[in-house]
Amino acid sequence: MPIQESNPSPGASLQLRVIPRDAHPISRKDISPNALRVLYRLRENGYGAYLVGGAVRDLLVGGHPKDFDVATNATPEEVKALFRNCRLIGRRFRLAHVVYGREIIEVATFRANVDDGSGDRQLHEGGRLLRDNVYGTIEDDAVRRDFTANALYYAIEDFSVRDYTGGFEDVQNRVMKLIGEPEQRYREDPVRMLRAVRLAAKLGFRIDDATAAPLPLLAPLLREAAPARLFEEGLKLFLSGHAVESFLGLERHGLLPVLLPETTAALKANRSGALRGMLLEGLRGTDARVAADEPVSPAFLFALLLWPAYCRALMALQAQGMHAAEAQRRAADRVTVHQLETIALPRRFSLPMQEIWLLQSRFGQRKRVGRLLAHPRFRAAFDFLVLRQAASDEHAEEVAFWREAQASAEGMPRDSGEAVDAEAGHEGAPRRRRRRRRGPSSLPA
Repeated sequence: MPIQESNPSPGASLQLRVIPRDAHPISRKDISPNALRVLYRLRENGYGAYLVGGAVRDLLVGGHPKDFDVATNATPEEVKALFRNCRLIGRRFRLAHVVYGREIIEVATFRANVDDGSGDRQLHEGGRLLRDNVYGTIEDDAVRRDFTANALYYAIEDFSVRDYTGGFEDVQNRVMKLIGEPEQRYREDPVRMLRAVRLAAKLGFRIDDATAAPLPLLAPLLREAAPARLFEEGLKLFLSGHAVESFLGLERHGLLPVLLPETTAALKANRSGALRGMLLEGLRGTDARVAADEPVSPAFLFALLLWPAYCRALMALQAQGMHAAEAQRRAADRVTVHQLETIALPRRFSLPMQEIWLLQSRFGQRKRVGRLLAHPRFRAAFDFLVLRQAASDEHAEEVAFWREAQASAEGMPRDSGEAVDAEAGHEGAPRRRRRRRRGPSSLPA
């Protein structure tokens, strides 16, 4: 049975706790066969090999991991020599990927915190870890991991769980706790602050007081992280089925103003709370779609997250007397450009996001119905309109009109926009429209 609790800092002496098979719920039937294949081959060739990290953590709380990572004392080159289906990746962290069709088993060599000169480790002057390829023992590896819940090792030879940092008990108590001194660990990698919030939201854990305390103070360090990395972390925060709790966690711990600065300012200025209500309702819908295994578009997600900022920018431009259409385009561009300073939103998502915003004004015009129905972004924009109705009843009539227009268009040929225009009048009564001839007769005199 587990004995002795500890939460050491890097460099402290560790005492191994071995949790035998009959004291934990992990079974080989819940582990990827390919991960087992990698573990057994490494063991058969004389290397230590353990399932590690999130998979062990999730299995302990009854979850179903999608990714299975392996830690070993074999170097990346030695791993590659054992598996023909292996490729080496990474500069900051040198890793081996063993590929089985669409599944990748990530194999990492035990890493150490102290460089004796034989490894490759580089720190930014502010304490941020730029490169970490110093290899060590399993004890070294355990201490350098971020959270105690992620520093658990499943041993294939006796099916036990090895715990060096008190992580087993923290998982049982549903606590996210950093290993080592929190401020130092966050300075090494500021994205750990987002990971703390995301994992707590995903697992239903609380963040340990000492782990949470530095978050508001150190939040500005996130601006030093690569915008592309923050984009990927943003997708994990909001597209993993726990978007609402992730958003609330970012608010609670003072991280939202750095990650989504203009949205935070807009929500604060919106005294009615309607924008925040809409945003949370949209995130609930996102969680529901993920739970139902339905696709979720990053473009729609960021249209939702940045909508408060867009509305605020639009109101400011219109207050200056700018024409509505021009103000909409300017507001969309301004919000997008400013957000790109923090999160590298790719154009394949930022352009559809802007289209979703710009199409909102066309729903109130009810002109060229067929053309709007045929717009490639219509469905996403209409779903966004429905979401806006959840925050304000003023859009109920528009939603009803465009819902009826879609119903009228069902079953019609793809190029029947004129017929849809004819049937989707304000009263819903069909009327014939005369096709206007092109040429001098159709131009102003």
